[in-house]
Amino acid sequence: MKIFHVPCLEDNYSYLIIDESTKEAAIVDPVEPEKVLEAAKQHGVDLKIILTTHHHWDHAGGNEKMKEMVPGIKVYGGSLDNVKGCTDKVENGDKISLGANVNILSLHTPCHTKGHISYYVTGKDGEDPAVFTGDTLFIAGCGKFFEGTAEQMYQSLCVTLSSLPKPTQVYCGHEYTVKNLQFALTVEPDNIKIQQKLSWAQQQRQAGLPTIPSTIEEEMETNPFIRVDLPELQKLVGCHDPIEALREIRRRKDNWRG
Repeated sequence: MKIFHVPCLEDNYSYLIIDESTKEAAIVDPVEPEKVLEAAKQHGVDLKIILTTHHHWDHAGGNEKMKEMVPGIKVYGGSLDNVKGCTDKVENGDKISLGANVNILSLHTPCHTKGHISYYVTGKDGEDPAVFTGDTLFIAGCGKFFEGTAEQMYQSLCVTLSSLPKPTQVYCGHEYTVKNLQFALTVEPDNIKIQQKLSWAQQQRQAGLPTIPSTIEEEMETNPFIRVDLPELQKLVGCHDPIEALREIRRRKDNWRG
């Protein structure tokens, strides 16, 4: 299995997931179809599947055009999300196959939208785990609570996604990492891992390189929204339980002008 970034719009990413043995591919959130098809051509792959994380236009907005340009392509999306062009609705736990060796597990991760789906992808025998988190989990951040609650985001981040194997690579929908880490330092100013990762992320961006992927393990060390179970973090934000802390950190982030 191979994964390639396809930068779109100002700061979005689509992702090409390739089964190397069959040269069949899936694309995550193909908002700019021409760019996506160019990437598929460069890699010599046959696009079979669209994986839509959620219904917002900068993720699902290219689906209809993709269907025109790639007749017969399947479009997966959450059953509770009104995903444009969706041909196959998925629920939590539904499985999708790509080529001969790639397995895709749908994980319902609501809050940013009601039917937001993250896709957990593994190669043969569970190798090279990766998760495509759309706008639920960002590197060092999380999406705004547009259609849900702190309780739902806690379940999505701290239960569903945190329970994935620690080496799982995290591919999110936007290049927000530098700003997210700068904000994370306002929550945990003494967290050396955040300081180190911010320095690295700034170097990556100056070189025109992505800061994605991260790993679940790195997120558990540097992402304040996923660290809310820690009593020391709760204390830093003046809260006594993880959901209250998550709500408070999101409130601060919404008002932060970094």
